[in-house]
Amino acid sequence: MTVSVTPQTSDAIPPAASRVAALDDPGAPASDVEIVDVTKRFGDVVAVDHMHLRIAHGEFYSLLGPSGCGKTTTLRMIAGFEQPTEGEIFLDGQPIAGVPPYRRNVNTVFQHYALFPHMNVAQNVGYGLRQRKVDMAEQARRVGEALELVRLGGYAERRVWEMSGGQQQRVALARALVNRPTVLLLDEPLGALDLKLRKEMQLELKALQREVGITFVYVTHDQEEALTMSDTIVVMRDGRIQQQGSPTELYERPVNQFVASFIGSSNFLTGTLSDAPDAAGREVTVAIRPERMTVVPAGDAAGDAPPGSYEIRGIVRQGTYLGDQTEYRIETDQAGEVIVRRQNAAGTGGALGAGPGDAVVVRWHEEANLILAG
Repeated sequence: MTVSVTPQTSDAIPPAASRVAALDDPGAPASDVEIVDVTKRFGDVVAVDHMHLRIAHGEFYSLLGPSGCGKTTTLRMIAGFEQPTEGEIFLDGQPIAGVPPYRRNVNTVFQHYALFPHMNVAQNVGYGLRQRKVDMAEQARRVGEALELVRLGGYAERRVWEMSGGQQQRVALARALVNRPTVLLLDEPLGALDLKLRKEMQLELKALQREVGITFVYVTHDQEEALTMSDTIVVMRDGRIQQQGSPTELYERPVNQFVASFIGSSNFLTGTLSDAPDAAGREVTVAIRPERMTVVPAGDAAGDAPPGSYEIRGIVRQGTYLGDQTEYRIETDQAGEVIVRRQNAAGTGGALGAGPGDAVVVRWHEEANLILAG
């Protein structure tokens, strides 16, 4: 199906290229991390390709993408575990090329917490302070503060192997925060937790970051996790930045098909631009989010579609109950398979009045069309 679409310009989000140009803006907020034209190669493999990033002080900043996209390599270069092949990295305004990890004012929390099983909680948290030969009284004070911060005030003498996964995660966070780093780096730290605990920890992490005011750089492949916690998200693919912006910007205005499919779900159709100076008639890809579509049984779809709307007819192939929503997969002649999500009213179980094999009509308003670049 080809639809005629009108560009929405009033609230359009600037493309990634114009955001990169903001790196040179002297009026931009102070940054804790700057990555300037950084490339990292492992032999013939380009893991990170000409990356530009500026991470402002106090941001919760997430690197999001599939396995192998370069997000963990980027984190490791900030930490000092890897060195860029080309380009420069600045921490708190200072170049850090050749500076070893232990001399960078950053700390890293990993998916596997790397706690010392022979030490109790307080000893684990205070390990970095002992390495820096901090005064014993100051150690005790700062360890106590860090444990209170992560809600483990009464656990100082507990052995870490006696604790749950969520508690061990908090110990790892306290150990990282007790050194007061400029930047806290987190490499998929919630990946080992079960779903319910992971969701709880997402909210706790964001609240903790706001309380301490430290810049968090968070690596994840989970788009829901990134949307829940982040001030800014960078979507990566094959070592390159696809788009960066707030969660709302990335979801509501994805710049290409990869971002539209990686951040949430989308239906993709072919569109032709209308009312576009110098571009009318140009073919583009259009994304429509499943929740922006409606579906009704074909027998209930009397009359034409409302003005400014589109409709296609199809056959229900599958309906999946998701609790708050029901997802319908509908086969159409014009657009192939289309996914529609319908909000469930109390007690209805998402009842549509149509099941597999039944004819339906799918409709959406033109404002739901997201015109993609490329």
